[in-house]
Amino acid sequence: MSALALKERFRISRFVRGEPPAPGPVTLNHRRIFILPTLRGLGFVLLAALLFLIAFVYNNNLVYLLSFLLASIFFITTVHSFKSLSGLVIREGLCKPVFAGETAAFPLHIDNPSAQPRPQIRIAGQAETALSLPPDSQTQTFVYRSADKRGWCEAGTVTLYSTFPLGLFRAWSPLRLNLKVLVYPKPAMAALPLPQAPLGSSPEGASRKGHDDFYGLKDYAAGDSIKHIHWKAYAKGQGVFSKQYGGDSSGELWLDLDGTPGYDAEERLCQLCRWVLDADKAGLNYGLCLPGTRLTPDSGILHRQSCLEALALYRQ
Repeated sequence: MSALALKERFRISRFVRGEPPAPGPVTLNHRRIFILPTLRGLGFVLLAALLFLIAFVYNNNLVYLLSFLLASIFFITTVHSFKSLSGLVIREGLCKPVFAGETAAFPLHIDNPSAQPRPQIRIAGQAETALSLPPDSQTQTFVYRSADKRGWCEAGTVTLYSTFPLGLFRAWSPLRLNLKVLVYPKPAMAALPLPQAPLGSSPEGASRKGHDDFYGLKDYAAGDSIKHIHWKAYAKGQGVFSKQYGGDSSGELWLDLDGTPGYDAEERLCQLCRWVLDADKAGLNYGLCLPGTRLTPDSGILHRQSCLEALALYRQ
């Protein structure tokens, strides 16, 4: 860690946002930990000063002793407040993607390599998070942020703080880590049927009767042929769907942004997200076509993630 210039050392942003993110784990030391008295601490100082004034006016040695005792407790508390955070090692964890409108959880690994217990460690903005680390231990906690828009969502500055032991001082350390999560578009609520595969002709120019090709699923309706029920999806408990067939088609289901209904690009992306989830749930082979991006038809978890990632990172 390079030394800081005097101007950089007293820059206000260091006390609020912390230092720029660096690769690897972050160890909390005197350079990253800041301490200020709390309101309780200021009241404690006022009490000690008042006792000292009384002792001076009345020349009372016992009150002198009490005021000096309170002052010594005040200054010793600064050391314990610093040690409550000093030496902790912070590492970011692997973030799981979420859909827009959900809450993103950023995992944070905190290691206590010393023989000293670390009680009452909290994360700013999350008062319900109170960690107590035994000696030579590590724990995982989460930093929560609201993921309102698709794309990358960053955790921003994460501030660890402690008021241990007496609440007279607040020791805090603002950290800027490489914590970000991918936010998928919010799936559309409207249950539109999957798009039909484009119909075409055989190489000879005539349709092949009796060889209709599958091009999508729809919710089962009374009167649908029992032969067209998608039994694989039903066996998985995913619901009852009926297979839809066309004449001579390619048999490939393509999800195309240009052919998706919607008032704007964001609404169409939400509808594509819904179709990707529906097609994956039904076990179909589907492809995704965006301007500049083309994913060939496939199925499975990896294909679904690739399609959702392409929707999340699409830029007009």
